[in-house]
Amino acid sequence: MSKDTTDFGFEEVPTGEKAHRVARVFDSVAARYDLMNDVMSMGMHRIWKAITISQANVKPGQRVLDVASGTGDLALAFAKRVGPLGKVVMSDINAQMLARGRNRLIDHGYPIESVVCDAEHLPFPDQSFDLVTVAFGLRNMTDKPAALKQMHRVLKPGGKLMVLEFSKVAAPLEKLYDLYSFKVLPWLGKRIAQDEDSYRYLAESIRMHPGPEELAQMMRDAGFDIVRFSTMSAGVVALHQGIKI
Repeated sequence: MSKDTTDFGFEEVPTGEKAHRVARVFDSVAARYDLMNDVMSMGMHRIWKAITISQANVKPGQRVLDVASGTGDLALAFAKRVGPLGKVVMSDINAQMLARGRNRLIDHGYPIESVVCDAEHLPFPDQSFDLVTVAFGLRNMTDKPAALKQMHRVLKPGGKLMVLEFSKVAAPLEKLYDLYSFKVLPWLGKRIAQDEDSYRYLAESIRMHPGPEELAQMMRDAGFDIVRFSTMSAGVVALHQGIKI
């Protein structure tokens, strides 16, 4: 794959085209996104996010940026923790998804800032945040190293990046996981979200995402001084944490 092309699932596309195609996917699935997350993960995504929130250890008064915030699960949890002296910012490249998340937080009494932007070009000053999080969004980014460098840039010294993302399932489960991903998941997408193709792409994008060791090295290359990760649910997901010193 040349520098002028990138992956869109298993398809090779011009680099400048991926963001637009990803945007169309999430425009299509936005209305049923939360329901599909519950169905396709059998509710496990809530546990994975709860672990991430717990390990973030957010304190009152801190500043948090939730990248690829979507419908705002992490942002809502952090808004409850930072208190009136803290700040949470939601960002997402997809305006429709971000609007749903922003409205959800307003309904819960947290009218926090939301910014439509590309994670590869974050419109925030250097050293602005104590914590940056991205849950199930990194794999959809065109230039992952550039996005990680931006997240490093906007973190304060001592700040932390947390990346929750699908990963490489344990070898004994690969055949069963493939069956679920490429047969059951698109079928669920067709039945529930009326969109089989988007959920086929999402399954493919998981396979194209770097494994946990490779992602850890990408974070080190982006400037993070201390990087660690843990896998959950037999490797279905991984939680990476990087500290900026």
